[in-house]
Amino acid sequence: MKSDIDIPTEPKKLTDNATSQVSMPVTGMTCAACAVSVESMVANTPGVSQANVNFATQTLQVTYNPKQVKVIDMQKALQSVGYDLIIDTENAQEIQEQTQQNHYQALKKKTLLSGLLTLPVVIIGMFFMDLPYGNWIMMALSAPVLFYFGRNFFVNAFRQARHGKANMDTLVALSTGTAFAFSVFNTLNPAFWHARGLHPHVYYEASAVVIVFILLGKLLEERAKSNTSSAIKKLIGLQPKTVWLVEGNSEREVAISTIQKGNTLLVRAGEKVPVDGEVSSGTSFVDESMITGEPVPVSKQTGDKVFAGTINQKGSFRFIAEKVGSETLLAQIIKLVQDAQGSKAPVQKLVDKIAGIFVPVVFVIALISLVTWLILGGENGLTQGLLAFVTVLVIACPCALGLATPTAIMVGVGKGAEQGILIKDAESLEQAYRLNALILDKTGTITEGKPVVSDLVWSNEARFRQEELKAILFSIEKQSEHPLAEAVVRYLHEQVSASVALNNFESITGSGVTANWQGRPYQVGSPKYMQAQQILIPDEIADLANSWAEEAHTVIYFAEEGKAVAILAISDKVKETSAKAIQSLKEQGIEIYMLTGDNARTAASVARQVGIQHFQAEVMPHEKADFVKKLQSEGKIVGMVGDGINDSQALAQANVSIAMGKGSDIAIDVAKMTLITSDLQLLPKALKLSRLTVNAIRQNLFWAFIYNLIGIPIAAGVLYPFYEFLLDPMIAGAAMALSSVSVVGNSLRLKAKKL
Repeated sequence: MKSDIDIPTEPKKLTDNATSQVSMPVTGMTCAACAVSVESMVANTPGVSQANVNFATQTLQVTYNPKQVKVIDMQKALQSVGYDLIIDTENAQEIQEQTQQNHYQALKKKTLLSGLLTLPVVIIGMFFMDLPYGNWIMMALSAPVLFYFGRNFFVNAFRQARHGKANMDTLVALSTGTAFAFSVFNTLNPAFWHARGLHPHVYYEASAVVIVFILLGKLLEERAKSNTSSAIKKLIGLQPKTVWLVEGNSEREVAISTIQKGNTLLVRAGEKVPVDGEVSSGTSFVDESMITGEPVPVSKQTGDKVFAGTINQKGSFRFIAEKVGSETLLAQIIKLVQDAQGSKAPVQKLVDKIAGIFVPVVFVIALISLVTWLILGGENGLTQGLLAFVTVLVIACPCALGLATPTAIMVGVGKGAEQGILIKDAESLEQAYRLNALILDKTGTITEGKPVVSDLVWSNEARFRQEELKAILFSIEKQSEHPLAEAVVRYLHEQVSASVALNNFESITGSGVTANWQGRPYQVGSPKYMQAQQILIPDEIADLANSWAEEAHTVIYFAEEGKAVAILAISDKVKETSAKAIQSLKEQGIEIYMLTGDNARTAASVARQVGIQHFQAEVMPHEKADFVKKLQSEGKIVGMVGDGINDSQALAQANVSIAMGKGSDIAIDVAKMTLITSDLQLLPKALKLSRLTVNAIRQNLFWAFIYNLIGIPIAAGVLYPFYEFLLDPMIAGAAMALSSVSVVGNSLRLKAKKL
């Protein structure tokens, strides 16, 4: 089966200005800076007019002139800086997924093995410095860490340098390579320093530890990123691969890709609706929770609309295909989720930008130090200059910089998990405390998310026969196909000892049911059904029905021999903690909005119960995403809380997306935070955790740089003219280690904070 990726062939006749557009998977990207590099390399290729990278889906979309440039040329341009394009049109998606999985497993293996080799190096370097042949042992163990497990840092740094670029790989390669080379020289030729009255220090442990820590950080980043596209895969999985095509009096199973507008299709019980269309015959109930978010399946009859990805329940029906392929509502949801995800950049982009400036500055300072000592240092100029050069690079080691964000995130995520808050990435933590607008879905977020019987009241005459009538009602609803019948069955399950045998059971689709027991007729159904059956409603029940309707309850009557004997209220109950949580959020100055696909009366009732002034009812999925965009256009930092597939577009578009733990897998995958218990009271805690974690990240970045700001000038020798003090590389290594300890220690302080 062909993928959606289309590599256009070069037409026979092309004008000079003719353009083609192609979308291809990219491999090798590990951060937002990589996405920028990919864009710039392809965009600067002659013949390419536009290049855009979607980091979330790891794809590159290019507009180009096939007469001036070919896809293979773009691939070569990216390969020159360490990335690659998948141009296999048949299996592009599978190749991309397999490549990512192989990369993760290889990175995991590298991190583990390099850590095992580094441990004895650290022990010898820190505690057994005078061990016989200790330097040789450390050199033998650290060499494979740098040049085998960490070789990508050196290869990528070289490739970036060829194009005048620098990133974290450059800093890692430069500092670890110099420290290792200096250590090797001292191991092979210690007499050089002894003759000058100096001890030949080695820094094998520093270079190896840096590689291990950076590999570990990349592994954690890769693991978090690996789930980015799983939501898209699950959305795509909602569409069946084959459908039943109706031709005359026969039906045959065909591939969904062959379906065209106007085809008549059959959907059987339990199957998914393949495309958007209109019912032409048959009746059923369809679970449209992915579209509306509402838990009750919707009755479908001739003339009603059906949507791709929704699930047919017990009946079967035929419908006319009206929208196929990319036109379906499901396809639009998938595209919007992809676009919204791809528009976001991770917090690590800031560190990459800083490193891009930091690396050349440090290298220039080191060179200036060396040259200055050579010119002004006299007979010891070479010795002191070389020491200064190495010391500057060692003290500028990026270990603390690499740990600044991941350690704070790791502790923050762990702290959140303890409280029932699952956090996926740094971006959500960075943004959450800045929220000033929060959108809440109704069903499953503010409410429980499933219909339950909230009340059952008997007529004055029937109160003394409740047990008998409950058994009859239970038996009728047990046979009914109506979704609300399940709520009644669950409610009466513990109250009824056994069912009774019914006669003449009949279901009237979407309205009610009728049955006989011991010669007496019984009906269960809606007010409209009771009116059609001319059922007598006692005044006390009628008054209660009107009251419940005003409170947005669904009303069901139970009648015996032409007279209502009971009335049931079915509703989606508001969670006990919702009102308190919303009040707490409002006290923090956050504007609260409620969006729901439910009707206006129900929405107004729920909003009133929880104290929300701003709400909209009968909202479609794309309208929720549009509402998020509207608030964002007004300069607001918007949070979205939802639990269903219908919320996924808005969740992906929001600055901070939060899913309820009992919601759909799609919502949980798209969202950057998940409240495990589905308790809204966790929201204020999540915002506080965000503020604490962001503060820790900022403090960590401060500690990561303060040593450099103070230490680099000292390492370069600025104090020597005044105090004849030149920083020893060993002290520089200790300062580097201290900066790392400071960063880790500061992050661990989060554990003691109370949310």
